[in-house]
Amino acid sequence: MTETALTLLGAVVLDLALGEPRGSLHPVAWMGCWLDRWWGWRPRKGPARQFLFGMMAVLLGMALFALPCWLLSRASPPLFWLWSVPLLKVTFALRALLQAGEEVREALERSDLPEARRRVRWHLVGRETADLPEPLVVSATVESLAENITDGLTGPLFYFVLLGLPGAWAYRFCNTADSMWGYRTPEKEYLGKFAARADDVLNWIPARLTALLLVAGAALAREDPRGAWHTLWSQHRRTASPNAGWTMSAMAGALGVTLEKRGHYWLEGGSGPLDAQTIQRALRVVRWTMALVVGTTLLMTLLLSGLIAAIGSSHW
Repeated sequence: MTETALTLLGAVVLDLALGEPRGSLHPVAWMGCWLDRWWGWRPRKGPARQFLFGMMAVLLGMALFALPCWLLSRASPPLFWLWSVPLLKVTFALRALLQAGEEVREALERSDLPEARRRVRWHLVGRETADLPEPLVVSATVESLAENITDGLTGPLFYFVLLGLPGAWAYRFCNTADSMWGYRTPEKEYLGKFAARADDVLNWIPARLTALLLVAGAALAREDPRGAWHTLWSQHRRTASPNAGWTMSAMAGALGVTLEKRGHYWLEGGSGPLDAQTIQRALRVVRWTMALVVGTTLLMTLLLSGLIAAIGSSHW
C-alpha cells in the first residue's frame, strides 16, 4: 500500500478518534484570520478593483497555506508520514459533521425547537433560523448534511489524491474563503466573486461524484436509491449553486421528502414527514456515503500508484 493510502487511512482514524482541533488550534481558524485581515484592507469602491483584490487575497492565501505542506512533502518518508496524517486530517471533518446533525436531532427529540434552531444555525447553515418551524429546521439540517459531504470530505480527499497535501490545503482555503466572502450582498458581491467561482470549479467533480455515491449510500442504508437517482437528475438544477443541488436533491429522493429553503428552492423527493427521525435516516445515508467516499479515494490512490509505477518501469 502506498504512502498516500496510509496517510489517508491514518487521517480518517484520527478524525474518528479525536474529531476537530479546538478554536485557534484549527488551521481553518488561521485561514479565517488571514481573510479577516485582508477584509480590513479591501477597497470600498470599484467593482473591478474589488474583484481583483478578492482574487489576489484568495490566490495568495492558497499558495501561503499550501507551501508548508509542499516543503514537508520533501522530507524523508517516515518523517513525512508522521506529519502528513494530522495535516490531512484538518482538511476534512467526518465526526464533526455527524455530531452536528446528531445535536439538532437530539434537541428536536426533546421538543426543544429553540435549541434546535440555535444548533443548526451555529453548526450547519448561514441562513437565519430564529423563526423556522420544525420542518424547515429539519430541512436545513438534512440539506447541510448532504452538501457538506462534498465540502467536508470528498473535495479535500480528491485534491489530496491529485496534488498531495498542498492540493488539499489549497482546496480548504478556497472553500473557507467562499464560506466567508462568497455572498451576493452589496458589500461582498465583487470581493467574494472570485472565491465563489473558484470554489464552484474546484467542487465540480467532487459534488457529482458525491451525489453518485450518495445514491449507493441510500441503498446500503435501506432508503430509496431509485428515488435518489430520479430526483438527482430531475432537480439538481433548482439551486443557485451549480454543485449543491446534486447532493441535496439526491438526499431528498433517498428519504422521500421535500427539502426547502424559503425563497430559494424546493427539492421534491416525496411527501414524507420532516422530523427528528428524518435526520436520523439522513445520518445513516451520510455515514454510508462517507464510507464509500473514503473507499473510492483509496481505490483511486492505488490505481494511480499502479499507473505511475507502470509508466516508470516502461521503456518507451
